[in-house]
Amino acid sequence: MKSKIFGHSAQTIFDSIRDLVIKNELMDGDKLPTVRDLATQLNVNRNTVALAYQRLVTAGIAVSKGRLGTHINNQNDAGEQEGGSDTQLFDLADGSPRLDWLPCLNKVARDTDLHQYAYGEDTQLRNLNQYGVNWFTGDCPQNFSVVLSNGAIDAIERLLAVHLVQGDTVIVEDPCYISAANAVRLSGFQPQGASIDNEGMCPVVLRKCLEKGAKAVIITPRAHNPTGVSLTKQRSSEIQRVLADFPNVLVLLDDHFSLLSTSDYYNVIPPTSLYWAVFRSVSKGLGPDLRLAFIATDSETARRFSARLAPGMSWVSRVLQSLVLTCLTSQWVLKGLEETKQDCIRRQQLLINALVEQGLSQPISKEGLNVWIQVYRDSNEVADALAKKGWLVRPSSAFDIAQDSQGLRVSIQKIDKAIAERFAADLACVLMHH
Repeated sequence: MKSKIFGHSAQTIFDSIRDLVIKNELMDGDKLPTVRDLATQLNVNRNTVALAYQRLVTAGIAVSKGRLGTHINNQNDAGEQEGGSDTQLFDLADGSPRLDWLPCLNKVARDTDLHQYAYGEDTQLRNLNQYGVNWFTGDCPQNFSVVLSNGAIDAIERLLAVHLVQGDTVIVEDPCYISAANAVRLSGFQPQGASIDNEGMCPVVLRKCLEKGAKAVIITPRAHNPTGVSLTKQRSSEIQRVLADFPNVLVLLDDHFSLLSTSDYYNVIPPTSLYWAVFRSVSKGLGPDLRLAFIATDSETARRFSARLAPGMSWVSRVLQSLVLTCLTSQWVLKGLEETKQDCIRRQQLLINALVEQGLSQPISKEGLNVWIQVYRDSNEVADALAKKGWLVRPSSAFDIAQDSQGLRVSIQKIDKAIAERFAADLACVLMHH
């Protein structure tokens, strides 16, 4: 690579790197030389290289990962995906809910009064809209509107699209949910990581990112994926105070675990925020194919959003809306959700207890479908060593934005006492020899 990049201006350096990408001589994930090294190699000012890299990022050709450097970004690559895999290993990497947690769709369909609709009719069922209004009341600023999307990731993509332009920076948690990071990147925006601890996103880091000109921030209030952290009341207040100083920044709250959460919801949206949205998808509790999310948002965002889901263009299927409404208002489904909540807690605690009994550090996970285990060393090496013992887990590299968080995400869906103890023992053995 060193001999192939050339140029003496930001534009010629940009063109040189772009040509190398087009010719597949630079591939997705390849790390570019540091600004200092390339400036020395080309005998140009560092600012010239920095400007070229900035243009590459804006064009979506590269992505900046902070201290990890600038990397080639293939926008046609969907990136690592959530879900199970065809593996001979015992799969603890699958972040999907257990199928036996989910309601029987045949029974849901039998209980649902389905209708045909014509083009031009109201695209949102009135009763479902009212359910959303009731659900969000008290959890977000007053005078909100409720709109629907085809799931949480669709909400992220559409909400960013109505306010931002390609190349804008979006603050995300670091480590970050795989699908959210992919959605930001593939939409042509630049994800910027803000570190989290056991109380949520760090407000000091958030402020620094905002001061650098970020246009939007995505925060997970409960059951952050991958860490399982939920915002505390104090941290929520701290984040709200930071956001109050940046009223034009789009604030997005991905409350994806709301149907199964046992944590309180704390609002982080300040009264000064002009553009904001809280969205709650139903897929974790009702199933991945019930791709619907409720969105509470300010009136201007709702107007822009709805224009893209207008009658005759694109909307959330009213058949799907009817099925979801049946689920959310049926006692047998609600009873199943309560049982799933308790099963999640039980399985998560089994794994945490087994890890602690092996002398490993206490995970910070509070709820969700996963446990985050800090390993304090290269997570890929640890994951590879566990694979040799028959386990498939997700290394932190799958979630990291601009840091090396040195952790493992272990999904709890298949955990029982025996599996938890065997896995914890194998992990302790691996860490002892690494």
